[in-house]
Amino acid sequence: MSAETAAAEDTLGRPARPVRFEDPVRNAAYWARIDAIVDQAPPLTDYQRAVIRTAFHQPAAREAA
Repeated sequence: MSAETAAAEDTLGRPARPVRFEDPVRNAAYWARIDAIVDQAPPLTDYQRAVIRTAFHQPAAREAA
């Protein structure tokens, strides 16, 4: 696996995704599986969004980073 990243944006203007596999076909298949899984998930509730935002905006997390 490679830690390299792809171009800054994809063709749809989304942020670039990490390159998981050197082979572009295998990498595309990997991200297609991820997209399919995400598309099947129910949307987040407002409460769930608030919990996630809170977790990423904790002062202790910034200090540890």
